[in-house]
Amino acid sequence: MNHSRLFKPSVRLAMALLAVVCLRGQGAEVRHRILAADYSTKRMAIVDAGGNIEWETSIRDIHDMHVLPNGNILCQLGWTRVVEISPDKEIVWSYDSSKSNGNEGKRVEVHAFQPLADGRIMIVESGPGRILEIDRQGKIHREIALKRNSPSAHSDTRMARKTDAGTYLVCQESDGAVREYNASGSVIWDYPVPLFGREPKPGHGPEAFGNSVFGAIRLDNGNTLIATGNGHSLIEVTPSKEIVWAIHQDDLPGIRLAWVTTVAQMPNGNIVFGNCHAGPDNPQIIEVTRDKKVVWTFKDFEHFGNALAVSLVLDVGGRIIR
Repeated sequence: MNHSRLFKPSVRLAMALLAVVCLRGQGAEVRHRILAADYSTKRMAIVDAGGNIEWETSIRDIHDMHVLPNGNILCQLGWTRVVEISPDKEIVWSYDSSKSNGNEGKRVEVHAFQPLADGRIMIVESGPGRILEIDRQGKIHREIALKRNSPSAHSDTRMARKTDAGTYLVCQESDGAVREYNASGSVIWDYPVPLFGREPKPGHGPEAFGNSVFGAIRLDNGNTLIATGNGHSLIEVTPSKEIVWAIHQDDLPGIRLAWVTTVAQMPNGNIVFGNCHAGPDNPQIIEVTRDKKVVWTFKDFEHFGNALAVSLVLDVGGRIIR
């Protein structure tokens, strides 16, 4: 197979037509083409709407990834190295935080990064506790220190995104909080993820519990949608910190939530989120409507395992839902 064709417009158009067919009509079957990565099986793969593997490559530990406009994938190989991989599996760019910009000899892990509109790359470093904007030569153009109550080189951060307003929305796992920083590095919003009156329990599966927050996105209405990690839930929070919508561990019939990871809003308003460490009886990715109806799930324990922590839906326009 010529893997470089996987990302070309003709293929995206074909998948768009298939998706339109699958989504049309009351009660019609919903299908998605996705990019998924599991660090237990060391596999990152594009899975078509029929569940077939189109393309795959080997990875290491991974908590973030993006598809670039040129069709390449920005991902990570281990906790310190961010790479750009072509459809032919060639590494065309690489940045290793453990060897760059003053981190030599320090413990550092990267759990979030993002390609920016100006061509720079945002790298978020746990350990050093900072957000960097670097160019393709690795030069720092902006550096923001993170507020940390419980510093940890493994869990200072999980998902982080620069917003359309130019602020930085950062999930700080060890602090159990989502913080928003402005361009000068000040915290302008800080939301402690609640435990809802429960006691924390160790572990990673459905039996565990905590507020080790993983993902957050800013919605068009100004609210923040938060994937609470081992809190087994999604919560939508207003700027004044009121919870106005939520899905908890056993709210979806026949499904138990475990470590809720990536979260994205589809153009139709539906929510797609990751359900990591939930075991083979539960789906690894779930799509729900705003009235909490499950319209699509992904479960593949043949090609992926119990650590499918990150995924992207490749929607009907070939665009990535973030």
